Amino acid sequence: MKRISLAAAALLAASPALAQESTDPIKLTLHDWTGQLITTTLMGEVLEEAGYNVEYVQADYIAQFAGLKTGDLHVAMEIWETTGREAMDEATATGTVVNLGSTGMNAIEEWWYPAYMKEVCPGLPDWQALNDCAQEFATPETAPMGRYLGGPVTWGGFDDERVEALEMDFEVVHAGTDAALFAELESAYQRQAPIVLWVYAPHWAPSKYDGEFVEFPPYSAECYNDPSVGINPSAAYDCGKPRGPIWKVAWSGVAEKWPGAAKAIEAFTISNDDMGAMVAAVDLDGGTVEDTVAAWMDANKDTWMGWIGK
Repeated sequence: MKRISLAAAALLAASPALAQESTDPIKLTLHDWTGQLITTTLMGEVLEEAGYNVEYVQADYIAQFAGLKTGDLHVAMEIWETTGREAMDEATATGTVVNLGSTGMNAIEEWWYPAYMKEVCPGLPDWQALNDCAQEFATPETAPMGRYLGGPVTWGGFDDERVEALEMDFEVVHAGTDAALFAELESAYQRQAPIVLWVYAPHWAPSKYDGEFVEFPPYSAECYNDPSVGINPSAAYDCGKPRGPIWKVAWSGVAEKWPGAAKAIEAFTISNDDMGAMVAAVDLDGGTVEDTVAAWMDANKDTWMGWIGK
């Protein structure tokens, strides 16, 4: 547990409002992709600038909601509409977790292929073309089935359910980590090798590599929850993934225990472009998360100071 710094203690003493707030650490969750580490570190650094004590806790993306409900964890900075909406809605319905608004980023998470694959599978981006040329995406381990490289299992996303519901001739193979996912894309792209995989935005990959997202039947909440809806009347998840905001959520006790911090988290906003550039600075240029966040804060002081009312 991090001890409150001397500077933060001085700020607490100087500010009657902060002096009334808890000096207990605000526990921010960390996950396993670079953008989330950046978002969370940025929020943590800003809160420390405001005088708060911050602790970072490694947590599973979906399973973290158990800790947020009980108050053992306090803030999760990235819940993606694309993969986390169901878990978020269930948690907020209990009243013990609250949605603190959008991060300002809009998410896409979907199957993606390099443009060169259209030469061997010309019906793309229509998802039905994948079945017509599944063998073009096969590997020795999956043949005769095509191989879809999914994200880590902890990300959710219902890819296995979708393959079954749409009766696709593909096997889902999950990457172990975010880094492994994009390392495999880099390797395949350099060799012009067959690949279809999970790609998301905001991220540098859709800008660095020439390719397209697969077009599945349009998403609807009913498609995920009612098997009778969609092209397969016997199965749910027979559609594409949702798209939309990336949300901030918190234990409902945060606003009472740290009201100023709750307001700062609500005020936090960043663009897809800024986030994509920071992820690239880490993943492509070899920078650290901490140095990348510090550079952004140096260049955007008026922005983040506005979040904490300075």
